[in-house]
Parts: sequence; structure tokens; C-alpha cells
Amino acid sequence: MLTWKNIISFTTNGNPIPTKRVEKTNEEWKKLLSSEEYTITRLKGTERPFSGELCSSFTEGKYNCTCCNTPLFDSNIKFDSSSGWPSFTQPVEKNAVKYHKDTTHGMIRVEILCNTCDAHLGHIFPDGPEPSGLRYCVNSLSIKLESNE
Repeated sequence: MLTWKNIISFTTNGNPIPTKRVEKTNEEWKKLLSSEEYTITRLKGTERPFSGELCSSFTEGKYNCTCCNTPLFDSNIKFDSSSGWPSFTQPVEKNAVKYHKDTTHGMIRVEILCNTCDAHLGHIFPDGPEPSGLRYCVNSLSIKLESNE
């Protein structure tokens, strides 16, 4: 189980090696994604809180990267953080997500990205539920649900 100490270590000592890599040009991404998905995932945009359809959905299944379809999170680790964005306590695999120190907007945060294609997902915070204490705060447009139903 990943902890905040692991996350900070990744930002300073390097991220886990991804299982595979998907690389495309900006033009290729623009052809594959809606303009809103492109803005969120490739330009590091953020949805308005409580605007994403996956925010309040607790359907069973996997949450995959919108860009490359890599599994990132599972419904059994999703929780209602009341933050306005889908929230998870862990990725499905240690190497599914990468972490970067983010100093934009006059604060220090940790950005989370798909480790396969570098899609911006959101940010991670150390205020989640036990046992990990992590809250992966994810834009709905950066993930898509692959339902078990």
C-alpha cells in the first residue's frame, strides 16, 4: 500500500517504471479526444467541482485513462470525499500513476499523471481515509469507467 511518504519519495527520487508507454503527438491526441478531454489531460486543465459525471457514480468496475485506456483505479477504492471530484485511495498498480511536484497557483501540490501516456489526472493529497491516508483527486474527464455490470 502506498503512503504519503512513498508519494513524496517518487517526486524527488523518480517514479515507478510503467508497464508500457504510449506516446502521440499533440495533433494525434487532438484527433482522439474531445476538446474538453484534451484540455484536461494534455493541457493540465481542471473541471469545475461537482461537474463531472463520475464524481457521484459508484458503479462497480475499473477506471481507465481516457487517453490510453490503461487501468488506473478500481471502484472498490473510490470514496466520497465531498471535494467535487472522483476520489480514490490507491491506484490499481503501484506503477499505474506517476507523481510530479506542482508549484503552480502559488502553492505546492503533487500532480498525478497516467504513467503510460502522461495524461494529467489531477492531484493527490494526504487527507484521505485510513489505512493509506491518501486522496487521489481525479478529473472525471481524465478517466472512463469500464463497468463490471
